[in-house]
Amino acid sequence: MSIDRPVPVPRTAVPLGITDPVKSARAELRAALAAIEVKANAPRRASEAVERKVQEFRTKAQQNPEVAIAAVAGAAALVGLAVWGLVRAYTR
Repeated sequence: MSIDRPVPVPRTAVPLGITDPVKSARAELRAALAAIEVKANAPRRASEAVERKVQEFRTKAQQNPEVAIAAVAGAAALVGLAVWGLVRAYTR
């Protein structure tokens, strides 16, 4: 069983079979720039990391809702304490 359609190439890879040196150089440059963009795009990487952690937390919350409720309550308490401390320091 063979596949008649071409296999997609990731943006950061150089496709095989390019014989023209100019096209090959352009493909290598395009792949290098895409790799730099992927590595240097900190907001996108941070967003993807947050999405992964949120998904992890949701999975754990479905498995053990009591611990999730306690974690959310603890986080809310910490945020409230921080805001209270900042307001108190500002008003003095």
